[in-house]
Amino acid sequence: MENFEELYKESIKNDTKLDRIVTGKIINITSKGEIYVDLNYKADGIIPRSEYSFDINDNPADEFNIGDEITAEVVKMNDGVGNVLLSFKRLKEKEQRAKLEEKVKHGEIFETKISQANEKGLTTEIDGIRVFIPMSLSEIKRDENIENYIGKSIQYKIIEFMPGSRKVIGSKKIISDEKKEKEENEFWNQVQIGQEYQGVIVSINSYGVFVDIGPVQGLLHVSDITWRRNVDINKYFKIGQVIQTTIKEIDKQNRKIKLAYPDKEPNPWNSVEDKYHKNDIIKVTIKKFMPFGAFAELEDGVEGLIHISQISDERITKPEDKLELSQKVDAKIIGIDIENKKIELSIKDVNTLNLEDELKGVEGITFNLSSNE
Repeated sequence: MENFEELYKESIKNDTKLDRIVTGKIINITSKGEIYVDLNYKADGIIPRSEYSFDINDNPADEFNIGDEITAEVVKMNDGVGNVLLSFKRLKEKEQRAKLEEKVKHGEIFETKISQANEKGLTTEIDGIRVFIPMSLSEIKRDENIENYIGKSIQYKIIEFMPGSRKVIGSKKIISDEKKEKEENEFWNQVQIGQEYQGVIVSINSYGVFVDIGPVQGLLHVSDITWRRNVDINKYFKIGQVIQTTIKEIDKQNRKIKLAYPDKEPNPWNSVEDKYHKNDIIKVTIKKFMPFGAFAELEDGVEGLIHISQISDERITKPEDKLELSQKVDAKIIGIDIENKKIELSIKDVNTLNLEDELKGVEGITFNLSSNE
């Protein structure tokens, strides 16, 4: 009877066809880490140590015992010595990739240790699945020693993952980008004109400075820094300097901000009406030439125009014919427009007055000199 049952069971084994994925009972775990599995088949299955895990340090004896069931993938029906060659790690990888795919879809942030590092990027693993983080997405600075990252844990997201491909690309940079985008959106939703911010100067140009006020940068124009013209802004600020600013203009569509500077020096035009009057003769400094005349500085932040017709009694084609930059000359105020911040000056009238003074009292000489009065 017993022989009949054994023969019957053996006949069933011989007739059994194995699926690609099989489940059997562990009958032995060798000292080499090989797992022998009873598949209820004419041949036992074997899982070599190399097909157990992607981590060579993993020991099957730490996870399984004799008598436990184990599921694996059939690699070959005959390993060359009569056993069915099985792979536990391949099946496990497919299961892990399916789990990984779900995590990627939900935008999960991963944190794993770096196993390799070179000039191209970093390599790490998620449950045996190799992930490559290119240098451009690693946020590693050029002057850093990339090898120092080996063994360190970093956070990243998967940005390229194809279930049928072994290529998995990670990015540390995308975490920072998404955080920055979120902060920027929150900023633009609540920013208002007049709000005050403490900012850091990040760049200096001839037309102004850019100030980092958190998630965005704003422009502080030179006209909001000083009343003077043609100034070197580097005399006022340095990169990295912390300053107090106020929101002056907002362009949400183009995401641009103009800033005001509360510490801007007092407007010199506020005292022009008290200090200067029509017909006053004052000392001015030539600052800029234009085809129609020259601009002269009365004091810091206050300039007047000497029209080309008011430079000399002689006919000239350009201001440079009679004047030089930085030259100090006497000029007469012939017009003041406080509202529009304009002052008209004349050198010719001063020369005429000087000539009149020289000729006064000289007997026998008659003259008829006129001015703009």
